[in-house]
Amino acid sequence: MKPRKAPRFSPGMLPFADAASEGLPMGQLLRLSLFQVSVGMATALLVGTLNRVMIVELSVPTIVVAIMIALPVLVAPFRALLGFKSDTYRSSLGWKRVPYLWFGSLWQMGGLAIMPFALIVLSGDQVLGPTWAGEALAALAFLMTGLGMHMTQTAGLALASDRATDETRPRVVALLYVAFLVGMGLTAVIVGWLLRDFSDIRLVRVVQGCAAATVALNLVALWKQEKISVISDAERAAARPTFAAAWADLMASGSVARLLVVVVLGTFAFNMQDVLLEPYGGEILGMSVSATTLLTAMWATGALLGFTASARWLVRGMDPYRMAGRGILIGIAAFSAVVLSAPTDSPTLFYAGAFGIGLGGGLFSVATLTAAMAMPGSGVAGRGLVLGAWGAAQATAAGLSIALGGGLRDLVGSFAHSGKAGDVFDTPAIGYTFVYQVEIALLFATLIVLGPLVRTVILPSEPQGGTRKVGIADFPT
Repeated sequence: MKPRKAPRFSPGMLPFADAASEGLPMGQLLRLSLFQVSVGMATALLVGTLNRVMIVELSVPTIVVAIMIALPVLVAPFRALLGFKSDTYRSSLGWKRVPYLWFGSLWQMGGLAIMPFALIVLSGDQVLGPTWAGEALAALAFLMTGLGMHMTQTAGLALASDRATDETRPRVVALLYVAFLVGMGLTAVIVGWLLRDFSDIRLVRVVQGCAAATVALNLVALWKQEKISVISDAERAAARPTFAAAWADLMASGSVARLLVVVVLGTFAFNMQDVLLEPYGGEILGMSVSATTLLTAMWATGALLGFTASARWLVRGMDPYRMAGRGILIGIAAFSAVVLSAPTDSPTLFYAGAFGIGLGGGLFSVATLTAAMAMPGSGVAGRGLVLGAWGAAQATAAGLSIALGGGLRDLVGSFAHSGKAGDVFDTPAIGYTFVYQVEIALLFATLIVLGPLVRTVILPSEPQGGTRKVGIADFPT
C-alpha cells in the first residue's frame, strides 16, 4: 500500500483567497486592508484602553470620560461630505482617494500624538495655564483622532470598492471587516501588556507609538493603489458638482434613503447592549470578571463567523438584503436568549446570546455595506458619497445607541426601584431586560423597513406568463 502524499499548500487554501481579482491582486488587497487595521487600533484605544486609563489610573470623572469618548461621533455625520469630496477631487496626478487616505492618516496620527499629554493635563497634573486647558486639549485630541478615522475609513472603503469587481466585492468587504477586528484585538492585547506597569511616561510612549504605527500602516496601505494619470490645469479648474446636487441625486433613489434608515435602526438595535452585557452577567447572573471577559471573545467569534459566512453566501448569489434579514432574525433570537438567561439562571444561554449578537450583527453589517457599495447614484452622486452616507449613518447610530442604552437602563432601573411600578418589577434585572426588549422591537422595525428592498430585488420587473401557485413572497411586506 503506497503512503498518501501530503496535500500541497497553495495560496488558494487561505481564507478570502478568492477575494482577489485581476484589478486588485491579493498582495495589493492585503496591503490596502491595513487602513482598517489602523482604524481598529484607534478604536480600541479610544473606547477601550484609554477609557479605562482615564477612569482608573488618572482618576478623571466618569462623565468627562463619557463626553470625550462621544466626541468622535460628532464628526461621523460629515463622512458623507468626505466621501463626496473624494469622488470629485482632482489632483495633478489624477488621484482621488489616496489624498484623503493620506490626510486622514495625518489627522489620526496628530490626535494620538497629543493624546497622552492632553490626558495627563486633564487628570490635574498641571502647573501653568487655565483650569480648562485639560478638557480643551483632550477634546481636541479626540476630535482630531475621530476625524482622521472617519476620513481614512471612508476613502479606503471607496478605493476598495472602486478596484474590486462585482463578483469579488462581497469578499473584499468581509476581509476588510476582519482586518478591522484584527486591529482592535491585537491593539487591546499589545497595549494592555505594555501598560501593565502604568506610568505617565509609559503612557506617552505607548500612545505615540500607536500614532507612528498609524502612519506606517496607512503609508503601506495606500502605496501604488491608484494609478497616476496627469491631468491639465484646465481639467482641474473645470466646474464640479455641488454637494447639494449630489445629495439630491442620491436621495432621488428611494432605495438609498430606505437603506440608510435600515442601517440606523439596525445599528441602534445591535449596539445598545455594548455597555450592558458584561455588567448584566456580573450583577444579574453572578459571573466572575474572567467569566464576563469571555463574552467579548464569544461576540468576536460570532462576528468572524458572520463575516466568513456572508462572503460565501454573497458569492453564491444571495441578495444582500435577504442576508441582512437573516442577520436580524438571528439577532432577535440572540437577544431573546439573553433576556431568558436571567429567569433561568443560565450562563450558557447568556453566552449563546452573546455569540448570536456577534453573528447577527456581522451578517447585518457586511450585507448593508455590500448593498451600499453596489448602489452608486445615477448622476453626480459617486460611490464615495454612498459609502460616506452609509458610514455616517452607521457611526452616528453606533455612538448614540451606546449612550441611549446606558441611559435607559439607569432610568428604568431607578423608576422600578422607587416602587412606583410595583413589587413585581422591582428587580435588578428590569433595567437591563427593558433595553434588550427595546432592541428586539427595533430589530422587528428594521425588518419591516427592509422588506420593500428585498421585494424590489427578488420580484421580476415584468409579469410572467402562465399560471402558478401563490406563495408567501407574493403577499405585501
